[in-house]
Amino acid sequence: MRSIDWNDESKTVIMIDQTLLPGEYKVIECKTLSTLCEAISSLRVRGAPALGAAGGFGIALAATLSSAASMDALVKDLEVAAATIKATRPTAVNLAWAVDRVMHAIQDAYNVDGIRDVTIEEAMRIADEDVIINKKLGEYGAKLLDDGDTVMTHCNAGKMACVDWGTALGVIRSAVLAGKEINVIACETRPLNQGGRITTWELMQDNIPVKLITDSMSGHVMRKGMVDKVIVGADRITEDVVFNKIGTYTHSVIAKEHEVPFYVAAPVSTFDFDGWEESVKIELRDPDELRFFGKEQLAPIDVDVYNPAFDATPMENISAIITENGIFEPPFLLDEVKM
Repeated sequence: MRSIDWNDESKTVIMIDQTLLPGEYKVIECKTLSTLCEAISSLRVRGAPALGAAGGFGIALAATLSSAASMDALVKDLEVAAATIKATRPTAVNLAWAVDRVMHAIQDAYNVDGIRDVTIEEAMRIADEDVIINKKLGEYGAKLLDDGDTVMTHCNAGKMACVDWGTALGVIRSAVLAGKEINVIACETRPLNQGGRITTWELMQDNIPVKLITDSMSGHVMRKGMVDKVIVGADRITEDVVFNKIGTYTHSVIAKEHEVPFYVAAPVSTFDFDGWEESVKIELRDPDELRFFGKEQLAPIDVDVYNPAFDATPMENISAIITENGIFEPPFLLDEVKM
């Protein structure tokens, strides 16, 4: 199934709970806006494109649950819901983008029922488009991979980070589909181990060879010549930097030092065309993500913790950005990406 979807019968949001992978594959149902927001905050659903779908479905869910009898009252309810959803994860631009897109779509509705119908239709359109976009992005990106390449990736930018197919892993899947033999090195991605838990699980499901390493081993494997290319996803791309899971910047520096191509794969919806590094708020996560691993205590309870979810990789460290509109190489002119 898709990582996240709309259940038209129950008018609820269903998703794979990614916090349980790989030990348990469980589909959960969000019947209220608060349960959906909790799922976003706790990373039950995660990854920029998947968060876009979650944002769209969130507005549809809020519209379905609202008891408002007038258009004005319903719009006010949705405006409150929109602000609530956006606040759950401020760095990933797709979440706000999808919320705003659905809110804009309801302007064409003529009555209360029409607003509710439009929210569902637009949210489903966002989800359906994501699959098409990622496959197109994958076809472009596959051209950058050679038969026999070993590709390193960080965090999870696969099916679970999208509605389906994936961005960085979508490129790898498309290359394999084209008949190329590709091996993958997945960084574990501390502190929540999305690379170890989810990326390796996804690739093994597809019988794509994958080797797991700790984040701190990336320099070693690149220096030893074990990596031909690096491909990562993105949570927000501004004019000067790419925001992605914490640790991405470090890998880019090492890749540049060892002349390993460093690619970013992301849909155009991930671009913040008006932003720059200093204009973006980087989400700080719960300190206990570092103090504990599950229920196992790893550090003193009262130790001071700095736990940013993302870091910024400057454009000069990036060899190319892969989108559904093509491959863009430096110098990066964002207006060209819009097409």
